Amino acid sequence: MATTSDIRKGLCIHYNHDIYKIIEFLHVKPGKGPAFVRTKLKSVTTGKTIDNTFSAGHKIDDVRVETHKFQFLYNEGEFYHFMNTEDYTQIRLLKEALDTPELMKEGEVVTVLINTEDNAPLSVEMPPHVILEVTRTEPGVKGNTATNATKPATVETGAEVNVPLFINEGDKIRIDTEKGQYQERIKE
Repeated sequence: MATTSDIRKGLCIHYNHDIYKIIEFLHVKPGKGPAFVRTKLKSVTTGKTIDNTFSAGHKIDDVRVETHKFQFLYNEGEFYHFMNTEDYTQIRLLKEALDTPELMKEGEVVTVLINTEDNAPLSVEMPPHVILEVTRTEPGVKGNTATNATKPATVETGAEVNVPLFINEGDKIRIDTEKGQYQERIKE
């Protein structure tokens, strides 16, 4: 058993007869009244996110998890297939268990959280950023750089990301996996 002081991003807990992963949290200590923790929880089985508030000192039932490195192999409809990089065993997960499946390319090494009670995979944590190639985007208009204007671009995984006007097809860009946003162009 843990308390609200143990809440952190990525913690998996039992809540409402399901297992949820904490995506965001904020400790709030108002001037009047007791402190509380405002959280955003994501179900690892359905992918649904909910908001919840825990009062300070509230007991929460945390799930013991292990982390293992897995390599993304391929996706097949709703299922994504991964291989353990240590013992080469393979698992498959539903798309809902992944945070940003549209940014994952084949061969990407990710961290999989596994429940120690029944060895069931719970969720996949992407690296903080990925480097992907732009496959389609409109050409930028010369001279239109006075503001932070952006344009949509499709990357090699099929995801669409807003990029600055100077990005062209064939450029490699770094994308923040948490927000799904462009960070920088990679020089080769």
